[in-house]
Amino acid sequence: MKFLSRFLRQGIHVGSLKLRDPDGRIELIEGGAAGPHLSLFIKDPSLDWKIALNPELAIGEAYMDGRLLLEDGSDIYTLFELYFQNKYFFDHIPSQLISRKFYGKFKRFLQHNPVTRSRANAQHHYDIGNRLYRLFLDGDMQYSCGYYPKGTETLEEAQTAKKRHIAAKLCLADGQRVLDIGCGWGGLALYLASIADITVVGITLSKEQLKIAEARAVAAGLSDRVKFRLVDYREIVGSFDRIVSVGMLEHVGAPFLSPYFQGVRARLTVDGVALIHSISSCEPPGVTGPFLSKYIFPGGYSPSLSEVFTAVEHSGLWALDVEIWRKHYAYTLHEWRRRCGEAKSEIIALYDERFYRMWEFYLAASEAAFLVSTSHVFQMQLGRRRQVVPLSRGYIEKSSTEIEAKEPQFLPKLAAATAAVFDMQ
Repeated sequence: MKFLSRFLRQGIHVGSLKLRDPDGRIELIEGGAAGPHLSLFIKDPSLDWKIALNPELAIGEAYMDGRLLLEDGSDIYTLFELYFQNKYFFDHIPSQLISRKFYGKFKRFLQHNPVTRSRANAQHHYDIGNRLYRLFLDGDMQYSCGYYPKGTETLEEAQTAKKRHIAAKLCLADGQRVLDIGCGWGGLALYLASIADITVVGITLSKEQLKIAEARAVAAGLSDRVKFRLVDYREIVGSFDRIVSVGMLEHVGAPFLSPYFQGVRARLTVDGVALIHSISSCEPPGVTGPFLSKYIFPGGYSPSLSEVFTAVEHSGLWALDVEIWRKHYAYTLHEWRRRCGEAKSEIIALYDERFYRMWEFYLAASEAAFLVSTSHVFQMQLGRRRQVVPLSRGYIEKSSTEIEAKEPQFLPKLAAATAAVFDMQ
């Protein structure tokens, strides 16, 4: 394990690692500062050079295949905790500098997402079966960051708080027409339509999501005002008083950020308001890791704030407000990972052990990225005119309080409708 040993000794400055190689030899690698401790057993000799060249992909695939095992009580989250606490040092190892430069050259190709490719990418992730998502998401099937204003909320409370917060920022009023870009299983659209007498058009590229969303609208008695369509954001026509997009910008791709925001402006009425919610980072523009690109989100990319602002500046839209959520997604992902752990046998029965390990790897990496590394979530409020929302943020809390008072009147009905739909699946 000479290549891997040298690579790890160059990278680990915080925490420690006990490494057992295929021949049973044990090596202890200690950083100069206290931190997490990890114990690994490398079963495959080829990982000696594979991990040193492309650690994320090689470790991910080896973990999926059982060629890399965690020992002495170590868990998969500790692996990422150790990595992210040492990321600065790993990033400056010559092989990693070369690797990032290589992936950077192909960034536009990897994130080239025309309509046909976007459909295939969405189906790769979202059409693998609704039963999986039902096992670990909240009851409303919110597959995005929850909002934890106190930090002690349950997952269900945090997801409701997220929808409430978004609704307050949208400044909804009766008679408005709303577009939900990337509507998922329809929960946000149904929530918004329960607050005000509005019409909502939700769009998705997932056939599985569409099927559930349409059935939920019927079961909730809202199908006359909430419609769902299988269509790309570039194919939508008409104008809307409000546009909301939660967790979809990550699927646009860097080359399409400017066209995306130009499209938002084209669809937004003069006095309209848009709310874009997305994963981002406090770092400069980068690339999507090879494991996520290959196995989880092909074509996916979480844009930097500088990339988003550049695209907005070229769109003719006003950035009315920007809010940064720091640890909120870490809390959300931790609960998703915990629930997946509890449902391990069911997930393996649905797919296999290798799929479970892949999913576990993805969730643990994502959780650590938000808690230890540089990932965060932003909400950007946009308009074609600067005066379309109040001048200070006080209205958000006031509106949230008013919306929360209404929730007992409609949340039980929406929950019952959702449960009925899934009972029929």
